[in-house]
Amino acid sequence: MASFGDLNRVNTNVQSLDSQLSLNRVNRDLADSRMRMSTGLKINRAEDNAAGYSIATKLKSRTAGLEQSLQNVGDAKSVLDIAESSFDTIMDSLVEMKGLATQAANDTLGDTERGYIGDQIKALGDDINEIANQTVFQDFDLLNGATDDMSGSLDLTFQVGERASDTISTSIDAVNVGELFASGGDASLGATTTAGGGVAAGAGISATAATTSGQGALTFNASATSTDFRSFLSAVDSAIDEMSNRVNDIGITQSSLSVREETLSESISANESAKSRIMDTDFAKEQSKSVKLQILQQTATSSLAQANMGPQSVLGFLG
Repeated sequence: MASFGDLNRVNTNVQSLDSQLSLNRVNRDLADSRMRMSTGLKINRAEDNAAGYSIATKLKSRTAGLEQSLQNVGDAKSVLDIAESSFDTIMDSLVEMKGLATQAANDTLGDTERGYIGDQIKALGDDINEIANQTVFQDFDLLNGATDDMSGSLDLTFQVGERASDTISTSIDAVNVGELFASGGDASLGATTTAGGGVAAGAGISATAATTSGQGALTFNASATSTDFRSFLSAVDSAIDEMSNRVNDIGITQSSLSVREETLSESISANESAKSRIMDTDFAKEQSKSVKLQILQQTATSSLAQANMGPQSVLGFLG
């Protein structure tokens, strides 16, 4: 700031230096204001607000994790939807099996007719195995279990949050003829069984367990009687109960994923709002500030011009 007597010196125009400093400050602030309006960001680099920049960066990182987690939830629901769709088809096949077995359990049919029904039920079992083979998502055989023997269960862990602990786990049990009718090993499903529970020679209806060589199968001998089919009805009912449990487990997991999906959407909105309050420009406020700075720029320019003319007054001393 110019002091008393500064206007009487020529070599150093202190008033001009003060005006230049003021103009430089105004130009800098005006440039920052234009930057904020052109980018829409109140903080464009760390020096603008170091603390705010750090907080906003963490919020941005968390939002990115939440957005990917939301995508993960969508993918997880797709996996379960595919499995559920196959479960519905398999359940329809089991219901049809029960109807056919009930028909064959009636003594009004002869051996030939029961043979036809047995062939139909066996074909339905083959269809169940084929459905299990074709239920695939991203190279995962969803219904063939996690082991090579077509049994067991496929354990899945879904990352549904941006923290390592934010997971939902589920298991999809193998679904094939072997698991539904002979999960404990080869079994006789007709009226004839051995004391040890194995398959008796000449048993009317039997099922083989799932192994590395196959998914198991139903066998209906020509000797199958109405009594065998009545016993087989119990096996079908057990298979339907097993499928109901599988559908129930998937439904519970789907419900949890839907809740997490809603929570993630709300979290994304909240974090984006917090980041916006820190980073985004208030255009109404910034425009008002810009107008003020433009006026100050004009006045500072005018003051600099007048300050540059000041030393000429010293010429009067030399006249």
